[in-house]
Amino acid sequence: MNHLMHIALVVADYDEAIAWYTEKLGFTLVEDTVLSDVKRWVLVQPSGEGSCQLLLAKAATDEQKSRVGNQTGGRVFLFLHTDDFDLDHANLIEQGITIVRGPSEEEYGKVLVFADLYGNLWDLIG
Repeated sequence: MNHLMHIALVVADYDEAIAWYTEKLGFTLVEDTVLSDVKRWVLVQPSGEGSCQLLLAKAATDEQKSRVGNQTGGRVFLFLHTDDFDLDHANLIEQGITIVRGPSEEEYGKVLVFADLYGNLWDLIG
């Protein structure tokens, strides 16, 4: 059996990304291991059991730095499912997180698009 374990998310700074994902979205810091003077293995994940983890990967080259906040050319990049859409929507507002579109009712449930600290777009789906 296979499953998706990690998705690399290119970030500008480890500590600001950890703070944003844990404090604003309520993710759990799973691991923060120093690999060298400039590289760490940093994993965060949503609270749901079996959730895929984000590997926060600090941009090291100019090309990587150009991708911070725009890994998918402006398309929604990640999809966060919730069992309490209204509570999570209220948390986004309370945390000052930019809501780009919505919320709206779709065939598959309520959805809104929000931006993370670097501008990557996420769907919140409930």
